[in-house]
Amino acid sequence: MNSLKITSPEQHLVIYFQVHQPKRLKAFQFFDIGSHPSYFDDKANEEIIRRIAKECYLPANTMLLKLIGKYPQIKIAFSISGGTLDQFEKYAPEVLDSFKFLALTGSVEFLAETNYHSLASMLSTDEFETQIIQHAEKIYRHFGIHPNFFRNTELIYNDEIGKRVHDLGFDGIFCDGIYRILGQQSPHFVYKHPDQDGIKILLRNYQLSDDIAFRFNQHGSTLTVAKYLAWLNAIPVHQRVVNLAMDYETFGEHHKKESGILSFLENLLEQLATQKKFRLSTPSEVIKALPVHNTLPVPQYVSWADQERDLSAWLGNDMQRDAFDTLKKLERTLKEIDNPELLDTWRNLMTSDHFYYMSTKKDDDGNVHAYFSPYASPYEAFINFMNVLSDFSLIVTREKQVHEDTIEKANQNEFERRHEETPVWAEKYAGSYDNGHLG
Repeated sequence: MNSLKITSPEQHLVIYFQVHQPKRLKAFQFFDIGSHPSYFDDKANEEIIRRIAKECYLPANTMLLKLIGKYPQIKIAFSISGGTLDQFEKYAPEVLDSFKFLALTGSVEFLAETNYHSLASMLSTDEFETQIIQHAEKIYRHFGIHPNFFRNTELIYNDEIGKRVHDLGFDGIFCDGIYRILGQQSPHFVYKHPDQDGIKILLRNYQLSDDIAFRFNQHGSTLTVAKYLAWLNAIPVHQRVVNLAMDYETFGEHHKKESGILSFLENLLEQLATQKKFRLSTPSEVIKALPVHNTLPVPQYVSWADQERDLSAWLGNDMQRDAFDTLKKLERTLKEIDNPELLDTWRNLMTSDHFYYMSTKKDDDGNVHAYFSPYASPYEAFINFMNVLSDFSLIVTREKQVHEDTIEKANQNEFERRHEETPVWAEKYAGSYDNGHLG
């Protein structure tokens, strides 16, 4: 069986969509510090979720469900952040139901990620692992599926992250297929970790992915299915797997329906379902079907963001690093306090978007950051975040004191219990009880 798969000229095509909406912060002024209001803009978040549900999630999911019913050979993968699932559950349960219907087809794989779409992989503690487990449990609760393939926030990856994910038992992980790590090798193969044979690496073809996500409408022309299929068909047959990955919001939100983007996706999937060059596959199917081509050492961090495709989208300037370092310093105290509500807030503040908004990059990268940011400037994003963090730090400090006082009181009570002296009133009866009678 395996030899037939290996010698077959058939190529695999993986398409996976990232679904993520952050919990955006309220406008928080300096003079609000100490007032301890709710930090998250529930009204704006609900409006955004409902708008994108109408423009993207519901029509795109309806289209996918129809196509899979007609062409069961269509396979798709999704990575839905935990915070987004929570917002679907709260604001748009019909969207969550539509993903459940897709799960029931058996043609859709759901990937694991960090529950808060966070920068937890930058921490040396077990917070990264904790958030992955939280997300995997949430995927199982909603869809009845145990994910065994992983994609980190914004495809942040290096060898250490690969090892940590392997140690959690995952079979595969996504990485961006950039020249800096590949050299002359092709991204169109299955690779493996240099030290952990148990985890396979799939590499995103960022040119073909970004042709849809960022260049669908460019210079007055619109990408056609015929042109895109020609690019796919030009990939040599010995290159065994092509991985396309992009934000799901591409289809109806970033590019509006009027642009033709939803029709493009529907037509593309229909064409792919009826041709013979590519087999549409899930990531897990690919790593089971294809042999490992080579090891892939990635000693330095890479990601799928900006031209540098490193960590500079989130930690590239002093404001971003200061905000992240300040947030990191609260971890130990929060885990000593062990207050679930405070931990949840802290983890939501670690969501990568908050740091992305603080980027000061220019040109094309700067334009993309500005498009996604709800703030007038990176400086405004930083000030707002730090005001929130200052207020939150006051709460943590207060709760730490309450926690320490509670422990001290409990310890004192236990000490007194263990060293309790005989009461004076009882001493006069000592030794006077004989045969059940007081003397």
